[in-house]
Amino acid sequence: MNINDPEIIRLRASVAAAREEFDLAVVFHEAWKPAAYDEDLHKRMGVSFATNAFHVVRVALRREMWLALTRLWDKRPDAVRMEFIAKTLRKTHVINALAADRAARIPGAEVQMRQNLKQSADKAIELIDKYSKDSSILQKLQTLRHERLAHREIAGVVTGTNATDEEVESFYQDMSKLISLLLSLVMAQAYDPEDTAQVYGFHAKFFWAAVRGERTEGHPNYRAPGTVQKS
Repeated sequence: MNINDPEIIRLRASVAAAREEFDLAVVFHEAWKPAAYDEDLHKRMGVSFATNAFHVVRVALRREMWLALTRLWDKRPDAVRMEFIAKTLRKTHVINALAADRAARIPGAEVQMRQNLKQSADKAIELIDKYSKDSSILQKLQTLRHERLAHREIAGVVTGTNATDEEVESFYQDMSKLISLLLSLVMAQAYDPEDTAQVYGFHAKFFWAAVRGERTEGHPNYRAPGTVQKS
């Protein structure tokens, strides 16, 4: 097998798609965090009429983040399919081909390269197995997606899908580590999702800094407390 084998081409396409999907999750997550945790922002919104739209935007950002994370675990043949990635990385000839391609630019380094890539592959497989083999967090998010986000089932109320913010954050951080590992292993790319998070977190800070309700000074339609709303 060489680096141009269809199996490796497919693996690389899946990893590239996984990065694109996770980048979306990062963008939505960073835009959502101030809306969820910034106490000063909450005070500025207060009980204004704008608070209703504020909650809509906050929920929409969270929904999109959930959707991006769960799309990493789709099982359709044309999807990212983390389980397919793990299955492919378990194959010795795949790791050998990736190592040979990398070592071609560093004479005499192929043996060491194989060992390094095998270690990275083992770490990536461990993370994938953690969630593909009976993970309550992933199950909650997938059930929520299937029954309420991607589709709208009429009967019954979703049960067992109340993943806490702490659980979602833990899952998100593990996916961050996983994507970083896969890009290094399969694509020979250094990638730190935290760099993307810092950029979009910086942008989000400036966006939310201007958001306030009409009962907070600085709003273009500011109404002092006690002012009667005119019809």
